[in-house]
Amino acid sequence: MSRDLILVAISMFTWGLGEGMFLYFQPLYLQQLGADPIRIGSILSAFGLAMTVSHVPAGYLADRLGRKPVLVAAWALGLLSTWIMALAGSMSTFVAGLMLYGTTMFVLSPLNSYVTAARGRLTVGRTITLISASFNLGAVIGPWLGGQVGDLLGLRQNYIFAGFIFIISTVVILFIRSQPVERAAPEEKVNGWLLSPRYLIYLGAFFLAVFAMVLPQTLSPNFLANERGLDLSQVGLLYSIASIGVVVLNLSLGSLPARRGFIIGQAAVGLFTLSLWLGRGLSWYMLSFFLLGGFKTARSLGIAQVRALVPAAKMGLAFGVTETAGATAVILAPLLAGYLYTLDPVYMYMLAAGLIGVSLAVSARVSPHPEKVPPLIKSHPLSDPELE
Repeated sequence: MSRDLILVAISMFTWGLGEGMFLYFQPLYLQQLGADPIRIGSILSAFGLAMTVSHVPAGYLADRLGRKPVLVAAWALGLLSTWIMALAGSMSTFVAGLMLYGTTMFVLSPLNSYVTAARGRLTVGRTITLISASFNLGAVIGPWLGGQVGDLLGLRQNYIFAGFIFIISTVVILFIRSQPVERAAPEEKVNGWLLSPRYLIYLGAFFLAVFAMVLPQTLSPNFLANERGLDLSQVGLLYSIASIGVVVLNLSLGSLPARRGFIIGQAAVGLFTLSLWLGRGLSWYMLSFFLLGGFKTARSLGIAQVRALVPAAKMGLAFGVTETAGATAVILAPLLAGYLYTLDPVYMYMLAAGLIGVSLAVSARVSPHPEKVPPLIKSHPLSDPELE
């Protein structure tokens, strides 16, 4: 790994540690603040909307102005929004901080572009999954630590701890080197890839996959606490195990062709869904949450496949458009999950299992075979010819 990839990995590890302390407990904290399941689902859908609106502009700016400035802005905004949540004295202020934190998800498209450009001899899929693994290695510790802190001091303290950890992560990211802005050749000026049926069909498949995998996750902390009687420490332990699953599956599936890993990751989430629906007992849930790690692996490899469909000079914008499709699924899935939970909590898992089955069939049909995808637009001589 290059120096810059190592620094990104360190910064991502510390961010994963801090974010893991509060992210998975937010449905429970919102419940403590007085929100019912439908309101929790609505707030988390609004969080998804905040994520959605920023991806395309961020990808565009990363292509035009450079990736490092956009990355630094995301880290700084994430630090600010976490302290707003930590110091919030009311639900409205907390939700405002949460929405601001949601906008920082624009980091994904410039981050994927940055590490793809800095990857050296690594494949795109391997690079993106390695960086995701570094984040989730920190997230192994975060949920367990967050559960301990939440039980002993209250969930609000989780945000304060995370705020201090994020300071370290932000300092580290300042030391990565800037990358030159890639200029497209004249024949690449028209965004032909954006209207390509091949790309649009894949975008729809990616949306379906993310929607199906998010649906069973949204209110699982509430399901486990309210319906299965688990305490915060046990819930935190399960999400730590989920992060271990992300690391293991990223490192193992990341060495496979991105198309194959994308499908296997979805299948793992399908098994998680069936396990929570039909299983009982902490040991069973531990296995289930290990398989949940397939979600982030599948999403990373789903993004990685986009590189096979676009020219290098449009990489940031293409990642941004694809992240927007995924974030749109994150908006809609919690709304449906909240409604289903009020009817019967297990309905979330029943419907999700069916949707994942459909998604697996669609993904197997439309995911690109990099070796079979002809270039959409003649590459710039200095562009990276690697598609996988």
